[in-house]
Amino acid sequence: MKVAIIIGVTSQDGIYLSKLLIDKGYRVIGTIRSFRLLDLTNFHSIGVKSSEIIIEELDLMDMANVIRFIKKFQPDEIYNLAAQSSVDLSFKQSIGTFSFNTNSVNNLLESIKLVSPEVRLYQASSSEMYGRVESLPIKISTPMRPISPYAISKMASYFMVKTYRESYNIFASNGVLFNHESPFRANNFFTKKIINGAFAIKDGKQDFLEVGNLEIKRDFGYAKNYTEAMWKLMQQDNPMDLIICSGKSILLRDVVEYVFERLNIDKSLIIEKKELFRPNEIYDIYGDNSEAKKILGWEYDLSFIHVLDILIDYEINKRL
Repeated sequence: MKVAIIIGVTSQDGIYLSKLLIDKGYRVIGTIRSFRLLDLTNFHSIGVKSSEIIIEELDLMDMANVIRFIKKFQPDEIYNLAAQSSVDLSFKQSIGTFSFNTNSVNNLLESIKLVSPEVRLYQASSSEMYGRVESLPIKISTPMRPISPYAISKMASYFMVKTYRESYNIFASNGVLFNHESPFRANNFFTKKIINGAFAIKDGKQDFLEVGNLEIKRDFGYAKNYTEAMWKLMQQDNPMDLIICSGKSILLRDVVEYVFERLNIDKSLIIEKKELFRPNEIYDIYGDNSEAKKILGWEYDLSFIHVLDILIDYEINKRL
């Protein structure tokens, strides 16, 4: 039986990845920063039983702790999904974001090198690393020009993974994921904020929805399908870096207005506030997923409107 460690297991990707790996016969160990944050409701909702997954605390900033953890469970694969992943928050907490997002990865890489060099590592990288590019779609070879503290931290970790792979012959791959959503997305991310805000208006709990700049386009996908690509990337004969995305972008205004239309809410209640605009912004970004489809045999053809319907229907069913 293969053993997999999922670091950041309570994230949306961690929840879907747990289900996928359990179904494939893995022994799954998930990590969290603190048991105070543990809630298994989302796992149970997709059929993951408490008895099917081991969850333990792990401090990624303590390399001795990471080494002990790897020795204890002797994993075949490690999926690192942990990060301070909010772009907005990174502007307010730039030092903390960079410190955690880089040192945590460095500790993982060094621990693998020292005690278990045969372990396969998946590192969750981000499309934000590319920043404002000169041409679209983004390919893995597109020059990176990050414009946020979060993006800079992810770029540093991306290149550290490549350095360890090339210098120490470690199987370490970067999955460069573009925005991807699910019902389990954290509440501080755009799509979840919009849906939660719209239902709050529908339920009479608030009068309007304040948003930032809606003249922005993003490449959105569905997290459940993207975790399948993560697993496929780890099954390759050789480690590599691949972009995982939908291959097209959608205007944020269209996202917000579609949610309001679905819920029969007056769109005049959508209020743009300049105070919510980011200090530095990417206006359009989408990737090229042809390599992922070709190399991994991964299939993805969902429109983001379809994904929005999944998210809205989930919230509606919760209220029944």
